[in-house]
Amino acid sequence: MTRPLLFALPGNEALTRSLASRIEGEMGVLEVRSFPDEETYLRLGTDIKNRSVILVCTLDRPDAKFLKLAYAAATARELGAQRVGLVAPYLAYMRQDKRFHPGEAVTSVAFARLLSAEIDWLATVDPHLHRHPSLGAIYPIPTETAHAAPLLAAWIRSNVERPLLIGPDIESEQWVAAVAGMVGAPYRVLRKERRGDRDVRISVPDLHLFSDRVPVLIDDIVSSGRTMMETARHLREQHLPPVVCVAVHALLSTESYRSLKDIASAVVTTNAVPHPSNAIDLTPIIADAVGKLI
Repeated sequence: MTRPLLFALPGNEALTRSLASRIEGEMGVLEVRSFPDEETYLRLGTDIKNRSVILVCTLDRPDAKFLKLAYAAATARELGAQRVGLVAPYLAYMRQDKRFHPGEAVTSVAFARLLSAEIDWLATVDPHLHRHPSLGAIYPIPTETAHAAPLLAAWIRSNVERPLLIGPDIESEQWVAAVAGMVGAPYRVLRKERRGDRDVRISVPDLHLFSDRVPVLIDDIVSSGRTMMETARHLREQHLPPVVCVAVHALLSTESYRSLKDIASAVVTTNAVPHPSNAIDLTPIIADAVGKLI
């Protein structure tokens, strides 16, 4: 059986090498650069005829990445690839899953339609599902979702003594409860009122009974970091130890990361999105998901 051929879109080289080793795949050569007018030049430097091709491209900051990904997938098809799959550890455009105001784009559905037209299958990690019951509700292609909870739990067990897990909102309770069960620790969830993209009001329960425990703030996505920072301040007022922040997807800017580190004892994320806070390797669970699709 021919080994799958993996191509790393720019910025995804480390994860692609790790994944290729795990699934006994072969690394392909991909050349991507920009012309002076900022149009993209792309070349697949490895023969792919009749090969199973896997593109690896985490989709944070997706607007700058999607065209390159689409060109790579289209070129692979034109050159005779048997199948073209995508590993996107972070899957973009999942939050806008409803038309809240007249005229709004429901981008989760539109993006799923665009992406599905270019690839044969999709593997991702903990997509931000809210009103969509599953990826299959909006993606017509085969999909596999890998779940990072066991890896987060393992990191917490190994690195935090007497943790208290804290989820960001009531919607996260089932997920946080599962991680807490794996850790063998108590948990609580916050009440969060979002008034805008950068305006969030946090209600923190009385946690004085847990003053001997280390609060671990856990979330699937950390972007502005405002929820974690505001929670950390509330917990400091209750005289709890400095917080540990753990998340799957790190979308933090340099400034937000610096501000969060100033108030937390540690900020830890997975390598779903390359970031200085990466400390948890997702390769094993991504490899399992890919194995079900190829």
